[in-house]
Amino acid sequence: MGSGQIGGGNGGCSNGGSGSCCDMSVKCSCRWRLENQQYYKRLFSSGFVFFFGCFVLFGSIATLYGWLAFSPAVHTALSPFGCRDDNEGSWSIGIFYGDSPFSLKPIEAVNVSNDESAAWPVANPVVTCASVSDAGFPSNFVADPFLFIQGNTYYLFYETKNSITMQGDIGVSKSTDKGATWQQLGIALNEDWHLSYPYVFEHDDQIYMMPEGSKKGDLRLYRAVNFPLQWRLEKVIMKKPLVDSFIINHGGRYWLFGSDHSGFGTKKNGQLEIWYSNSPLGPWKPHKKNPIYNIDKSLGARNGGRPFKYEGNLYRMGQDCGDTYGRRVRVFKIETLTSDEYKEVEVPLGFVESHKGRNAWNGARYHHLDVQHLPSGGWVGVMDGDRVPSGDSVWRFTVGCASVAVAAILIVLLGVLLGFVNCIVPLNWIIHNSGKKNLTSLSWERSNMFSSRVRRFCSRLNRAPTFLRGKIKHNACARRFILAIIFAVGVGLMCIGVKNIYGGNGSEEPYPLKGRYSQFTLLTMTYDARLWNLKMYVKHYSRCSSVREIVVVWNKGVPPKLSDLDSAVPVRIRVEEKNSLNNRFKADPLIETRAVLELDDDIMMPCDDVERGFKVWRQHPDRIVGFYPRLIAGSLLKYRGEKYARMHKGYNMILTGAAFIDSQVAFKRYWSKEAKQGREVVDKYFNCEDVLLNYLYANASSSSRTVDYVKPAWAIDTSKLSGAAISRNTKVHYQLRSRCLMKFSEMYGSLAGRKWGFDSRKDGWDV
Repeated sequence: MGSGQIGGGNGGCSNGGSGSCCDMSVKCSCRWRLENQQYYKRLFSSGFVFFFGCFVLFGSIATLYGWLAFSPAVHTALSPFGCRDDNEGSWSIGIFYGDSPFSLKPIEAVNVSNDESAAWPVANPVVTCASVSDAGFPSNFVADPFLFIQGNTYYLFYETKNSITMQGDIGVSKSTDKGATWQQLGIALNEDWHLSYPYVFEHDDQIYMMPEGSKKGDLRLYRAVNFPLQWRLEKVIMKKPLVDSFIINHGGRYWLFGSDHSGFGTKKNGQLEIWYSNSPLGPWKPHKKNPIYNIDKSLGARNGGRPFKYEGNLYRMGQDCGDTYGRRVRVFKIETLTSDEYKEVEVPLGFVESHKGRNAWNGARYHHLDVQHLPSGGWVGVMDGDRVPSGDSVWRFTVGCASVAVAAILIVLLGVLLGFVNCIVPLNWIIHNSGKKNLTSLSWERSNMFSSRVRRFCSRLNRAPTFLRGKIKHNACARRFILAIIFAVGVGLMCIGVKNIYGGNGSEEPYPLKGRYSQFTLLTMTYDARLWNLKMYVKHYSRCSSVREIVVVWNKGVPPKLSDLDSAVPVRIRVEEKNSLNNRFKADPLIETRAVLELDDDIMMPCDDVERGFKVWRQHPDRIVGFYPRLIAGSLLKYRGEKYARMHKGYNMILTGAAFIDSQVAFKRYWSKEAKQGREVVDKYFNCEDVLLNYLYANASSSSRTVDYVKPAWAIDTSKLSGAAISRNTKVHYQLRSRCLMKFSEMYGSLAGRKWGFDSRKDGWDV
């Protein structure tokens, strides 16, 4: 009876010594269970639950912010095959024309058109990662462009960063219409190492290319065996890892300019060397004053394109890498170039930088220009540009993670002040602080002062909750204020984190159509009582990427000075003699774009919505494309809001208070003889000009679709804040419009038989 066995058979101990074994098993099992209970107790403690709950709450608020603030289609994938987010940037290439190399203007300024893509006019950039990737050559960006001109054909060589290998290759494109459209021919040169800066030139009826391949440790010269896609290594002309090098024939000698960043003490992007020879094939001799420069990287030592001659002078392009890599191009006139001396002075380029920031394709930096003299006497240039600075993606991720981490710390502080967190760092997390200590661990601890110091620091840190609660517990108002501030700052930091990690690069880029970009004119009609609306309107929309000009139709009062408006594009104020809503659609010969966005000055929406609407209009330039749909239906014509159209799942009218139209078509129709009666109705009611245009479009096209809808991510009607609007009394406004519907239906036919459903396009922008 007193055997001491627990259970029997195989489940017990079979010998006298088994008692100690079983006791040890029970102790180990109990200890294991106790440790697990303590672990789960720690895991689901009030402090942990509070932290987890607050973190989820902050994250939910930040997610809601992202859903509201981010555009519905962040441009992370302009092409499904390339255009990946790259820490080196999102470079693209534009083309420029001028009477001299110092008066270059972008292609959109010379009004080159392309009917196939409704690009009236074609706008920069003309070659992008998307156009190259869509042609079957995955690319993250294109940069370092060089032109080679044969007759009326332009060949464009450039660096393209392969989206798969993440290595630079040399791509080539061709244009037969002076740079308006480009055919992507493919990869001209692909080595096992990074290639860039494809300097192409002709010598003795042979075409050569000298790309940068500094990763290989030398400078190589290739010769075209089947131009422009097949090249053969002609010679390794220098055993130095020169970057951004070019060769120029000047003064009876060939001169090679390049930078060697491999030397000890060399200032990266601030070094320049010169070599000379009697042949571009060498041998090359160093300039007596090498290195010519070893200076600050902002001063233009590193080459930035092809040198050129103008009015007997030789000019060199250099890069300013001060604020970020490739910030801008600088031009230097070479005054002395001999084997013993070199002197150059900087001259103004005359290039006008965009003020649209990241919404401009070259708003952050442009670091390469190849300008050439055409046989016709003019000049053409190709330049690369980027909308973000170097290292932007890594910087955004770092800032985002840091913001989330600080928000987490504030959550802990919030828990401390509310009493949910009593211990910031549990001491049993520290090595050798829990359980029994054997002689070895005690000896290690005595000899390891760092562990002891960490425990002392954590012990003092754990006294902080009691100290902080004691400081504010007697002042309820101060306590609430501090808690509110911590909560608000924490939520703000979490939103900043989400924005930087998931919100893209912050730009609202245009949407290309068939690889081409274009521009439009923004037109608004206003008067003196709404000047504050106009100022806000101009400042916001002038930064949209595709806006070329803003035309303000001034109907009444003293117009503002142009200096009163903060605009990134030209603003023209057209003062009208008569205060009439018909002025909105008056023909204006000074408008240089086919596309006009008629947009009321009291409507504010993101530039991304505007850009999406512009792309849809370019797909259907014969339609009115806008953001406010209406449905006119029923035997008794009555004007109703968007809710009615939603209920009946369709629309047949787009309000031109926010709509794209073809200026050459819409203005002509509106001021035709057939529309005279309608214009008189508009003047009578001082209303309905947008309704009239819809009827005129429908009357001109009895069967085909005449309107298209684009849903904005958000839109704000600022007239509600001022009351200076003809629609401020909604009931009266709708009554007048109902009368217009009846009169216009009698004049031009009914719209009731027309209806187009929401969500009828593949882009998903009309839901």
